Amino acid sequence: MGAATAGTAAALSTPAPTPAATAEVAPGATPGAGDPAAPGTGAPAEPEGETVQGRLEFEDAPQEGVVVTVEGGGFSGEATTDAEGAWVVDVPGPGSYTVTLDEESLAEGVSLRNPDRNPITTQVNGGQNKTVLFALGEGSRQVASDADRALQLAAEGLRFGLLIALAAVGLSLIFGTTGLTNFAHGELVTLGALVAFLFHGTLGVPLWLATLLTIVVCGLLGGVVDRGLWAPLRSRGTGLIAMMIVSIGLSLFVRYLYLYLFGGTTRSYPDAQGQEAVDLGPITLSPLDYLSMLIAVVVLVAVGFALLRTRIGKATRAVADNPALASASGIDVEGVIRTVWIVGAALAGLAGVLLGIAQQVNWQMGFQILLLIFAAVTLGGLGTAFGALVGSLVVGIFVQVSTLVIPAELKNVAALAVLIVILLVRPQGILGRRERVG
Repeated sequence: MGAATAGTAAALSTPAPTPAATAEVAPGATPGAGDPAAPGTGAPAEPEGETVQGRLEFEDAPQEGVVVTVEGGGFSGEATTDAEGAWVVDVPGPGSYTVTLDEESLAEGVSLRNPDRNPITTQVNGGQNKTVLFALGEGSRQVASDADRALQLAAEGLRFGLLIALAAVGLSLIFGTTGLTNFAHGELVTLGALVAFLFHGTLGVPLWLATLLTIVVCGLLGGVVDRGLWAPLRSRGTGLIAMMIVSIGLSLFVRYLYLYLFGGTTRSYPDAQGQEAVDLGPITLSPLDYLSMLIAVVVLVAVGFALLRTRIGKATRAVADNPALASASGIDVEGVIRTVWIVGAALAGLAGVLLGIAQQVNWQMGFQILLLIFAAVTLGGLGTAFGALVGSLVVGIFVQVSTLVIPAELKNVAALAVLIVILLVRPQGILGRRERVG
């Protein structure tokens, strides 16, 4: 675990806090041997259930004796950082929790860099060990304005929207060329995160190389699934509704296979832990967040260029417009569809890796954002890759910025409400084309 640099303290995510550090530690008490980080290890032991956790360091020195309180849903728990600066609170279950750092318990000469970000409200999912970051050092702002908060949330929404876009573009291409509404697409996102964790977290492969290997594995698997399952169904003339139901069954099977193999624990990529926050004006994100956004932009631009300028891209658009006419023109329709499945699965796998960096890895992370992926595809216009990109950005930004005025628990509901309103005004979606019916 790397310590934060001078003037900064970060609560580091570790895949292993222990339940022995209970939710109620007396203020000022020093946790014992069963606490979140055993002395000298810097890594907590394996948890059971949900926890909120972190570690505080200032100028490379762990901050001992700092009191942190976690509240939510009638629950109130308190913990005190140990000699390693680690703290952990067991919470009763998934939900929204407010984490407060007692500034009076900080050592003399140590203060919060951004007091306006204390307390922090966070969402804990089932089986998740949620990390909360507090930055220590000289603060440049005392009170965040609504404009600052809006910019921060917009940046987070842009990051989230770009991650959704990677998955949504692949789903849109598959729908455009085959007509299939693939409810198992979210499991491809989860697969990407789990495969990357296998390479990086288990086998020790560097994260950048694990990401490249994951893209290759997911792409190949997408081609195998199409050849072994969807192509035979298409050749037999299976209806789209029947194929959609098959995708629902496949999604359920694969999701619980992940649970069996990976377990219900939420884990983190080792290289994604202990990232020092980088401030760009009122916007604070980790270096990996900025890198993830850059990677997503580069990949999406490359996909757009391929669709517009390459032979396979033009063939893909031709198949999406009229498969029969494309076939009569000499285009290998099945070959195009196979390529689309490979690219779509690879994009979903990349989205899973980047989402795992931003939100940690669990067995149902793809399913949790599947509805937002569908919303993005529908909002942008069914079957249009560029529409899926635009829809994803709208959904991602609105989901985050809406928390300025509504509870965080309702942010996804607000995004779906926007979807309904836009479709009432423009039924074909933002970039979709009107179609004559009848």
